[in-house]
Amino acid sequence: MAAIEHPLQELARFLPAGSFDYVVKYLYQYKVHLTVAKSRKSVLGDYRHAHQGNNHRISVNGNLNVYEFLITLLHELAHLLTFEQYQNRVEPHGKEWKAIYSKLLIDFVGFGVFPTEIITALQKSIISPAATANGETELLMVLRKYNAVKKEGVCFIADLPEGALFRISNGKVFKKGELRRKRYTCIELKTGMMYTISAITEVKQLEVISQ
Repeated sequence: MAAIEHPLQELARFLPAGSFDYVVKYLYQYKVHLTVAKSRKSVLGDYRHAHQGNNHRISVNGNLNVYEFLITLLHELAHLLTFEQYQNRVEPHGKEWKAIYSKLLIDFVGFGVFPTEIITALQKSIISPAATANGETELLMVLRKYNAVKKEGVCFIADLPEGALFRISNGKVFKKGELRRKRYTCIELKTGMMYTISAITEVKQLEVISQ
């Protein structure tokens, strides 16, 4: 899917019902150039501040479901608002950004645009936002339940029992080990090498090894 410069009304189909008017208010107020981008493995969205006559620029992956799209957009809007207030005088994901992002999440929860399950998962983010999606594994796992297209036989590595064999997208086969913080230690069967794999990695289970 190529990047698309969307007329604002077209943006509504990427957002949860009831959130469009609130989002557009920010886009108009800060003259945001918003791009709905093709799927990117490394990032869900990004922000570039206004400079040399160019507007603020935000991009969000267009393959995200409406709730993940909105939360990613709010993450990037928080960067914009932080820049507007502090310029480059603070850390990208410092306490100033965290406070602004938390306030945006609280506001949009109050607008009633999220299901109860997502609101519950958002509480940790509101208290202490993470810099990346990988830092909010519980929230991301809840959000992915709302994906329109379910991949047959695919699940999160976190859903597999310890000792299970699984294949990742590049075809490599691993045995799942123990959880260390937000990543699992896993052994690649072909080489015997140890890797750590994010708990939110989507994998295909091959079999379960009895313990």
